[in-house]
Amino acid sequence: MKDDSNSTDKVGKQLTRRAFIKGAGAAAVVARIGTSRTPAANAASPAESDVLNGDGVVERLGPEAAAIELNINGTIRQVSVEPRVTLLEALRDHLGLYGTKLVCDRGACGACTVHLNGSPIISCMILAVDARGQRITTIEGLANGAGMHPVQRTFVEYDALQCGFCTPGMIMSVAAALNHNPNADLDEIKRAVSGNICRCGTYPHVVKAALAAATHSRGASQTKV
Repeated sequence: MKDDSNSTDKVGKQLTRRAFIKGAGAAAVVARIGTSRTPAANAASPAESDVLNGDGVVERLGPEAAAIELNINGTIRQVSVEPRVTLLEALRDHLGLYGTKLVCDRGACGACTVHLNGSPIISCMILAVDARGQRITTIEGLANGAGMHPVQRTFVEYDALQCGFCTPGMIMSVAAALNHNPNADLDEIKRAVSGNICRCGTYPHVVKAALAAATHSRGASQTKV
C-alpha cells in the first residue's frame, strides 16, 4: 500500500502557507482602511497640484490656469498658466522668449538652460509656479543693453555654433561658470558644459570661445580692481 504521509505533509504545508498569505493580506487591508483618508476632503484630483508659494506655504492649484508673477531678466512678468506648465513652456509659449530652446524636453540636452538666482538650471524640469520669487535670467537678458555678453561675443568670433539649437544653453552654462569663477580653466569649462549636447559637434570651438571669454572676464576683473 502506498504511503501517503509525504503527500499529507505537502498539503499541510501548502494550506499553512495559503492561510498565512490570506491572513497577512486581510491584516494589510484592515490597516489600510484604518488609515485611509476621505478622497473628497484630503486628496488632490489628478489635475491638481500642491506647490510651495514664495512664502513657503503649501497651496493647491489647478486644474484651471492661475495668474502668477515671474521675475524674468529683471522685470516682473505676469502670466496665466496651469500648474502643470513648465518654466520652459511659460517662457516660450506664454511670454514669447524663444531664445530658450525646446529640444529634448527631458532634461537631457541642456538646450533650455537658464539661470535661476545665478545658477544654471534646466527649465524643462521645473514648473513655472515653482520659479515664483526667484531671479530668472534667459539668453535675452544676458547682454548688457545693446552690447553682447563676452561669452556671446566669443561664440561668434570662434564660430562656436552651427545649427544654433544648443547655442543658448551652451552660452548660459559658460556664463554661469564664469560668473562663479572668472578664472575658470579648461577642466572647469568642460565640466560646466558637460550637460549640454551639441549634435553638430562644435565642442572644440565652444571650449576655445569659453576660454577666450574667461580671459576677457579676468581682464575686466583686474581693470575694476
